[in-house]
Amino acid sequence: MLPRPGVTETLARFVADTGWDDIPDPAKHEAKRALLNFFAVALAGCRTEPVELALASLAEFSGGKQATIVGRAERIDALSAAFLNAAGANVFDYCDTHLPTVVHPTAPLAPALLAMAELRPVTGPQLLTAFILGFEIECRVGAAVSPGHYPQGWHITSTCGVFGAAPGAGKLLGLSTQQHVWALGNASTQSAGLCECLGWPAKSVSVGNAARNGLFSALLAAKGFSGPAEPIAGAQGFLAAMGEPPDWAALLDGLGESWQVANNSIKPYPSGFVIHPLLDCALDWRRAHPGVAVERVVVRGNPLLKQRTDRAVVATGREAQVSLQHAVAAALVLGKAGLDQFTDACVNDPTVAALRQKFEVASDPAISTIAAEMDIWTVGGAKHSVSTQAARGSAANPQKDSEIEDKLRIEAESWHPGYDVQRLIDAVWSLDKSGDVSTLAALTVPG
Repeated sequence: MLPRPGVTETLARFVADTGWDDIPDPAKHEAKRALLNFFAVALAGCRTEPVELALASLAEFSGGKQATIVGRAERIDALSAAFLNAAGANVFDYCDTHLPTVVHPTAPLAPALLAMAELRPVTGPQLLTAFILGFEIECRVGAAVSPGHYPQGWHITSTCGVFGAAPGAGKLLGLSTQQHVWALGNASTQSAGLCECLGWPAKSVSVGNAARNGLFSALLAAKGFSGPAEPIAGAQGFLAAMGEPPDWAALLDGLGESWQVANNSIKPYPSGFVIHPLLDCALDWRRAHPGVAVERVVVRGNPLLKQRTDRAVVATGREAQVSLQHAVAAALVLGKAGLDQFTDACVNDPTVAALRQKFEVASDPAISTIAAEMDIWTVGGAKHSVSTQAARGSAANPQKDSEIEDKLRIEAESWHPGYDVQRLIDAVWSLDKSGDVSTLAALTVPG
């Protein structure tokens, strides 16, 4: 790939120069929605085994009590808090999704910013501005390497998440354009994450590192820790190393005019988003046909559906989150698609396990990632055809604000019965009026 000087500087200057008043109100509202959802999924994941094990490991080496771990009374150093909160938010694959890239943008971004907000004074508008700008760079870098990046085996949330956390944290630090270039250089050399780890606790390492390393990259740059002039588009920079012809238009066109946060989707189900249109179809069909036994299922979707989630054989709830066969089978058998349907117990349910083996999966490039078609054969030979063009939660069929609030209430209640998260909900919706967000994450910790 021929180098393109000035790409990183253009992105860095955009982050350094863009202020609160430059951002349209719809983008600010979408940022609040994403943060509400972040707290929901982080609460759901804050006491899972990967978080427990990581906390036990990191606590041995952390002498600081600087920052909040979402949903927990323990405090830890800011870098480790960013790691743990990102890992917890993504562990159930329940976090938001930027549809053009399938990046989960908020999981690696918000934890870095929340940790920063406990290190130095940050207002609500500053937090939202940093979030929106970090989201923008993260998703534009992701778009530049899509669609080939993910099928090659790179976990795009991890590889590109660091490009959100670094400029986001850098914005809160007040970095200059030159320092933002350095922060992006520090971030680019720490970008990593493999799809082979999906379905295992190891996935959480790279997601946590995206948040931690992004924050660390900005802190280093603030101290003058320098890097190359073109870490993203250099001859041996990030884009060249990925081995895909970059989509330059997706990276730079419309910068400051169109906002990537507008393409965000909030998940109603804790599974890979490409499975969601199938779950919509399965749950709607089951509600209309209670008690009818299913004999065979044929699904058709975007090629990404088959590439990432065609897994008829799964052994754990973690693996089930990226198995279309399990997700749809559980929905058809149980009529639900919540966290309980992606557990080891549900994987071992004999009826669900038997139905997982009765699927046929086909790809059609003409079908978008938010659409799907499904044929269901019931006992006796009857065929039922169902489809959707826009999965619930997608930008084309978004969840209501009240539905995101309910998701947060449900996850908080399931984690700590009787815990009232209304103060947290109110605080997020009123961020644009807040003069200090240092206690925002602490509102997730019951007194």
